[in-house]
Amino acid sequence: MTRNTILAAVLALAALAPAQAQQKMIIGKNNIALKSDLLTPEGLWAMGRIGAYAPSPDGRQIVYQVGYYSVAENKSHHVLCIINTDGTGQRQLTTDADNETDPAWLGNSISFIKGGEIWTMDADGGNRRQLSHTDGNVEGYKFSPDGQKVILIKSMPFHDIIKENPSDLPKATGRLVTDLMYRHWDHYVESILHPFVAQVTPDGVGTATDILEGEPYECPMEPFGGIEQLDWSPDSKFIAYTCRKKTGLEYSISTDSDIFLYDIENKTTRNLCKPEGYKAPAVDPTKTLATQSVNAPGNLDNNPGYDQNPQFSPDGKYIAWQSMARDGYEADRNRLCVYEFATGKKSYLTETFDSDVDAFCWAGAKSDVIYFTGVWHGTYNIYSTNLKGVVRRHTEMTADFGSIKMLGDGKRLIAEKHSYTEPADLYLINPGMRGKALDKDASSVANNMLPTTAKSFTMSQITHENQHILDQLAKPSVEERWVKTTDGKEMLYWVILPPHFDANKKYPTLLFCEGGPQSPVSQFWSYRWNFMIMASHGYVVIAPNRHGLPGFGSEWCEEISGDWTGQCMADYLTAIDDAAANLPYVDRDRMGAVGASFGGFSVYYLAGHHDKRFKCFIAHDGAFNLEAMYTETEENWFSNWEYDDAYWNKDRTSRASKTYDNSPHRFVDKWDTPILCIHGEMDYRINATQGMSAFNAARMKGIEAQLLIFPDENHWVLKPQNGILWQRTFFNWLDRWLK
Repeated sequence: MTRNTILAAVLALAALAPAQAQQKMIIGKNNIALKSDLLTPEGLWAMGRIGAYAPSPDGRQIVYQVGYYSVAENKSHHVLCIINTDGTGQRQLTTDADNETDPAWLGNSISFIKGGEIWTMDADGGNRRQLSHTDGNVEGYKFSPDGQKVILIKSMPFHDIIKENPSDLPKATGRLVTDLMYRHWDHYVESILHPFVAQVTPDGVGTATDILEGEPYECPMEPFGGIEQLDWSPDSKFIAYTCRKKTGLEYSISTDSDIFLYDIENKTTRNLCKPEGYKAPAVDPTKTLATQSVNAPGNLDNNPGYDQNPQFSPDGKYIAWQSMARDGYEADRNRLCVYEFATGKKSYLTETFDSDVDAFCWAGAKSDVIYFTGVWHGTYNIYSTNLKGVVRRHTEMTADFGSIKMLGDGKRLIAEKHSYTEPADLYLINPGMRGKALDKDASSVANNMLPTTAKSFTMSQITHENQHILDQLAKPSVEERWVKTTDGKEMLYWVILPPHFDANKKYPTLLFCEGGPQSPVSQFWSYRWNFMIMASHGYVVIAPNRHGLPGFGSEWCEEISGDWTGQCMADYLTAIDDAAANLPYVDRDRMGAVGASFGGFSVYYLAGHHDKRFKCFIAHDGAFNLEAMYTETEENWFSNWEYDDAYWNKDRTSRASKTYDNSPHRFVDKWDTPILCIHGEMDYRINATQGMSAFNAARMKGIEAQLLIFPDENHWVLKPQNGILWQRTFFNWLDRWLK
């Protein structure tokens, strides 16, 4: 049974009864035949999505997870596959309709989650056995190196902020809220995750002990943390975990999480980031923490920012984690911190790399090298650092490398790679012994445009998950272009050209406005904001790496805070004006602007400041009224850092006044262009009232407008049929005004 078997059935599911459809997802043998060589929403949702993966201890095999989506059934099915590291011997291990996820190795066996429990099976899929018995409550796990213990992630009731309703009112739906952080991302906070540790015996997983027993804190951290926020020491005696030990208002204004070390035998915990007895300075919750004492130079040694995702070195002498310097700044530069147990010394090893450390892993048994991925000039490539902080670059590709793991030989890596024209697949990489060492001027364009590929570097593709679909599709071409900004700096923007491009034709053109606001316009593959499908629909896409994005140095990235409507908006117009003036195939009379989150905010702002450049707009989950958003959003540290002040503060900074005075809702009187507003009602980061308000304002102004509202979606659109509806609505709106 192959992965194509499941994928082949997705396009045919609409004609099947529910029971038949589910069975067809498992055993169907039809081949997908696309109606044309252009990517469509249905083709996009027919693709398999590679998720978690794990190399075997001997480095010969990889077990990995793939998700398939049925539009007809409006649900997903997650299966496990195994493949040799040379790309041969691929086979599917999942044989029924139950989801199987989170693969790992337990000796020579494979462990996984099924039905909220931990199971194991042989590498050939046989001898399946359920290890845990928790009534389906396991949400994540990690076995100790000796295989005798396991961390279990389970959900615990939490009623410190939302009070539990009286037992004699079982049908009451009201919630009595007593503090902030009563909602997070897309749910009301009535439970929190806790890590438990349990013995593993021949009979399975034994009684579990709550590492955070009696503590009202979450681990892993909301909203996106997983098992990567915990790790075992090589001797299986300690667990390092990530935790922000705050609740309510204190939680909502602070990003201060730490790395804690739990001694299993003594059941004691110590903080690796802060000295014993540390007490955080008092702060004003209505002002940015940037200028408060918590971020004063004398306190920065106490790691007041985000610290997360610990990994022990193979020899157990060190532990590494991602560390942000400042409290309240969720987009601070992610540095690689290494803590030496013998001395208690913390070292930051990536100071010559003036961008974020993303995924990372230790090299072999010597414990003297760490590999990591990081963004520079719109691409995520692979780097390494030694314990002296000498950073080297090993790849230079117009692509994004995602997660990376070290094989058992300590020399080769497994990495996920994707781009604008290729969804994720797994690759085997020999990073080479040497690469170009970055100097202290790593932020300069000249330094990082030099060839840096490591000697003896090799890379081979292991999986070809969607090759049978990609082989039928014509691909867009991707070009990079640099332009001088209005403040005299150089800006990269990507140009994505339609398949079958004809340089003698003029094409409708889209300006893509990035979210974040500090998220890179790298070579991402998205199942919603997908540049390949936009180009396949006949649009040229202009995607600027404006001020405020990582990958161009900290100064460039940080200039956006307190200046949402200044230089970054000028950058958008610089990019689209340069394209309209100098790219002869761009039709300046058929241009639109689209974006989500901060990109949606950008669209709302440009709608009042575009001087008739654009013929239509699309804003997804965008902020429209910044005064309203200040108290609507759940993570208040974000607004504090980006705006400086609460809007009611009489002593607010000039930057804060500029921010509120330039909120998009204040310029609706200048709106004159059709606009599509999209929002999810479960989006508690940017509430749906923002999108509704923008739509209502447009219609009351007499402007052509539509509102696509999703009662059951959050900041993203995750359900298959909603995803198809999103794509169809998106292109119908663009086609109406630009074609």
